[in-house]
Amino acid sequence: MISFILNNQTIKTTAKSGMTLLDFIREDQQLKGTKIGCREGDCGACTVLVGSLENDRLIYKSITSCISPLGNANGKHIVTIEGVNLEEKLNVAQQVMADNYATQCGFCTPGFIVSITGHALKQENTHSSCSDSVSGNICRCTGYKSIEKATNVIEELLKKVDSLEVLVAKGFVPAYFKTIPKKLQQLQTSKHSLQTTEGTIIANGTDLYVRHADRLSLEEVQLIGDDTSLKGIEINNGICKIGASTTVTEIAENKDLNKLFPKLKSFLKLVSSEQIRNMGTLGGNFVNASPIGDMSIFFLALDSTLTIRNKSNTRELAFKKFHQNYKKYDLQKGELITCISFKIPDENTKFNFEKVSKRTHLDIASVNFACRISVLNKKINKAMFSIGGVAAIPKVLEKTNQFLKGKELTKQTVKQAEVLLQSEISPIDDVRGTIEYKRLLARQLFFAHFVELYPNEINLSSLF
Repeated sequence: MISFILNNQTIKTTAKSGMTLLDFIREDQQLKGTKIGCREGDCGACTVLVGSLENDRLIYKSITSCISPLGNANGKHIVTIEGVNLEEKLNVAQQVMADNYATQCGFCTPGFIVSITGHALKQENTHSSCSDSVSGNICRCTGYKSIEKATNVIEELLKKVDSLEVLVAKGFVPAYFKTIPKKLQQLQTSKHSLQTTEGTIIANGTDLYVRHADRLSLEEVQLIGDDTSLKGIEINNGICKIGASTTVTEIAENKDLNKLFPKLKSFLKLVSSEQIRNMGTLGGNFVNASPIGDMSIFFLALDSTLTIRNKSNTRELAFKKFHQNYKKYDLQKGELITCISFKIPDENTKFNFEKVSKRTHLDIASVNFACRISVLNKKINKAMFSIGGVAAIPKVLEKTNQFLKGKELTKQTVKQAEVLLQSEISPIDDVRGTIEYKRLLARQLFFAHFVELYPNEINLSSLF
């Protein structure tokens, strides 16, 4: 039995847990405002909000329902466009969009409104803007300037809002939102649980549902996205440990990680859209085994270690040994990645992440590149470079890393290392670029790491 609140209605259903949330909303509940667009999580027309009780606080996040399993709605509040409508007038987001002529055919508009409402419901909006909240919503006819104007107006209006009560009073959301925490508590205490040890293992579905939604919709799937033993971020004794079901958003919003990596939010803004970052997990990105998996490249550069378990044993594996060949990795039947860990960088160590794609945001990388460099007394004590898009797997540049160790940090060293880098990669022609283009990107991004991290020692003009 799957039990949740859909807008202001309690739902109890025996539908397959693998059914997409989008299809349940539209076909079972006949709520047609949530649109079917790409069915790959790209366009945002199917955006809904998911509200979860976390430490007695109700936290809302936007997701793309087309690639989300219905079972993940269990015990939560799901909000569609119908659920944000007021009885006698447009809500604030709807009215502002209309006033700024930010809608035309209207197909994408429900997704925009829901995303904006999710932004308004956040109790802390310091990390992103209203404009950021619609980063995963694509409009094909209106033009984004009018939409941007609307989000700027809403941003100003939200400066005067500090609670759910004010949101309701000002017409951002209907009054029933105030009753949801109590309803969710009652729903959880009624012990309607969703448990299975059979079927495909799924965290939040951002990879598997792009490829296998039709098959998975007919299954009872094994959901691990809410397994608390697989979530969380801990720093103890100089080691950071992150659960495999931790999402990219949870990483981006973690205060400790932002202290370690001051540019973390700008790095992770290059990873997909807000809706997908709210869903996508580390473990899912790793077992996707894409040669250009952003989080794989990120954590390879940190020289990370995976913890892997089965029913009876736990083992640790250097992350750089995990990916073996294209879409092949060291994970046996019955095993599951539980967490990833890495040593905290010391004061002599710097980290950087670069990504180039056809679009700056919301796109798969042509080449992505990360590095962790330790410099002491003007010598490179240790270097760890990882690169994607230039080999069959996320690539650790072992020879380049070894070459740099002990070398003086000079332009000559960087140029010599780049020549070695080129001998380690083997890009192919594909839709994201030619071999020559990817080799050029590899060179430019390699130089960019040094220019960004050590501008006093290395400047761009000296490398050419």
